[in-house]
Amino acid sequence: MTEASSSLDRSETRGLALGFVGVVIFAMTLPMTRLAVGAAGDPQLPPLFVTAGRAAFAGLLAAAYLLAVRAPWPRREHRFALFVSALGTVVGFPLFLALALRHVDATHAAVVTGVLPLATAIAAAVAFRQRPSPGFWLCAVLGCALVLGFAAWQGSGTLVLGDALLLGSVASAAVGYVAGARLSSETPAERVICWVLVMSLPLTLPAMLATWPAHPASAAAWAGLAYVTVFSIWLGFFAWYRGLAEAGVAKASQVQLAQPLLTIGWSVPLLGEHLDPLALGAAVIVGICVLVTQRTRVSHRDNPRPTPTGRDAR
Repeated sequence: MTEASSSLDRSETRGLALGFVGVVIFAMTLPMTRLAVGAAGDPQLPPLFVTAGRAAFAGLLAAAYLLAVRAPWPRREHRFALFVSALGTVVGFPLFLALALRHVDATHAAVVTGVLPLATAIAAAVAFRQRPSPGFWLCAVLGCALVLGFAAWQGSGTLVLGDALLLGSVASAAVGYVAGARLSSETPAERVICWVLVMSLPLTLPAMLATWPAHPASAAAWAGLAYVTVFSIWLGFFAWYRGLAEAGVAKASQVQLAQPLLTIGWSVPLLGEHLDPLALGAAVIVGICVLVTQRTRVSHRDNPRPTPTGRDAR
């Protein structure tokens, strides 16, 4: 094994580990969002407020971080990618997710959003001209087929409104992830998400104030909002974007196939949801697909990898 090949292997291993850390953090996003917005019969914080509020509060934290590390302004050529990342991860994903969780429980949503890795791999294949192997695609498609079949089964043979909203959140996140991963190959990952959040403040801060809840919500709802603010949309991306950049978007994104099982594990104690054997079985099988995809080969024509400037600049 050459020194260059060994270095790439170490980078990929580190990237997968960082990606998994991000997934563990993201696994609580669904149950915490459900705590924040409540259910159709017991509404808590408005979905629009949760969407804007988590991004606005996180944006203020991000601004403080950027000032503390004296981060330079993003380069002009990076601004469009920052905008796309913000549109997908700050607006689209949380908004569709908050609306969906008014109609379906977190356990159901956890399995449906398992299609996110395949959506991200497709977006990466287009954006980075990656060429995953046939085995990679076979396992990724199998995992997605399982979660869509699960959703249709629970919906009596059809996808319900909540499923359509969840798929909207998946598409938004996939596009946002790929844009953020491209930037993370040139800029430290933690600064990418911080600039995404700060650049969104002119939209999210007024939207938060305009949608501030008129009625009191429970302490649990505010705790859910606090989690998705600090962890789901901010700190989790420190690890996630770095993992995507170091391991390659198509491969690292498949680590998220383990997220449904982790989310189900959190939804039962946090929300008191029933542990559905069908949901658990689907999540386990999808998790197996993760292990197989990590052993498949992905060739990279234009795959983002950390450069000395992007990884070591502080």
